This record gives sequence, C-alpha cells and structure tokens, in this order.
Amino acid sequence: MEISNRLKKIASMTEKCRCIADIGTDHGYLPIYLIKNKVCDKAIASDINKGPINKARLNISINKMDNIIECRLGSGLSTIKPFECDGIIIAGMGGNLIRDIIAEGENIVSAADFTVLQPVQNPEVLREFIYKKGYTILDEELCIDENIFYEIIKIKWDKTFKKEKIDPIYYEISKTLMDKKHPLMAQYIDYKINKYKQIFNHIKEESDWAVKRKNQVSDKIRRLEEMKAWL
Repeated sequence: MEISNRLKKIASMTEKCRCIADIGTDHGYLPIYLIKNKVCDKAIASDINKGPINKARLNISINKMDNIIECRLGSGLSTIKPFECDGIIIAGMGGNLIRDIIAEGENIVSAADFTVLQPVQNPEVLREFIYKKGYTILDEELCIDENIFYEIIKIKWDKTFKKEKIDPIYYEISKTLMDKKHPLMAQYIDYKINKYKQIFNHIKEESDWAVKRKNQVSDKIRRLEEMKAWL
C-alpha cells in the first residue's frame, strides 16, 4: 500500500513497539502501514467521526488486519487507557487542537514511551506548550508533501522536568532541526518569512493594536532572517 510522504515521515519516527494508537486515523492508512512494516504488533485506530472510522474499518478488512487493528470511535485520547499503548500518534490536526488533546489526556501521554505529533497549522503554539509543560522533544522532522511543509515532533513526558528559559524564536523554528542543519530548513524559513511579510503588508490600520501587531511581525521577520544566516 502506497502512502503519502507525510505519513511515511511520521512512520519513520515511530519506534518499534507492542501497540500504537493513531488518534485521528482518518482512513486507517498509517496503522496498516506500520503493521505491514513490522513497526508494531497491533494498533488502535481512533477517530471522533463515524465516517473516517467506517473507511478505516473497510481498509483494515481489505488488508485482513481485523484481529490486529482495533477501531474506536471517540474524542482525542478518551478512547485509550494509560499504558494500553507504547506509542501514540496525533497527526493531521491544527496545533491548537493537538495541544488541547494532550492537555486533556496528560495521564495517557505521560504513560507512553513516545508520542509523535504532526500539526497542520500553528506548530509554534504546540511547540510552546511542549516546552512549558514538561515534555522532552526526542526528535523533529520536516517534509514537503504536495508543496506543503509539515513539521513532525516526537516527544516524551519528562518526570525530572525543570522549566528553563528558552528563546521564543524556537517555538517558531525548531531548535532540533536547526542543530541538525536539516536540508529543508533554509527553504522553510524563507516560507515563514514570506508568510509574515504578507501578514505585515495586510495590516492597513493605524490603530495602537495595528502598530503593535506590525512591530511583532517585523521582529519575527528579523529573527527568522537571523536564523537563516546561521545555517
């Protein structure tokens, strides 16, 4: 079964384990792929909507994995219990929603060996939450799929967490990927700079809020340009 570059990158960050939970499974492609490639022995495919779950069940049945992949209907991490799965995948949602899912299911995430996250928007919101709430970033990746950038963040609960001051620019741009000198980073930073330039140019008001917002955006552009120069 062929899957997208985005899903392949998520799969590459998934450790070999007994059981994986795919939250927001959609068609169930990822757990099927992980089982086929012997990354995990069994999986839970979970989604809040009946439509995706029904599609996942059909694909699982076609691949004769009904006894290995269990489909569950429910919101976020409410469908699994602590220690039921070694790993968790939460992908294909906005960073704000992923943040909220983790916050509501902290007992589930803290019991897992690893959790792989893939926000489709607002990765900076999610990364700020991760840094502030006691999670260690184990690894990060970046890929392009159908001309869209996707950031993938692998985390683990840290019992010995001590809050440290971190430059907020690293919410916006991954320190892990910068340290790796990831081959896509320069291109990704350019994409971010262009996005903020568009935001800056669309602020036409002269109110106090507008001036403050333009200053914030201008500062982000400057910092991103500095980051690119370090590569």
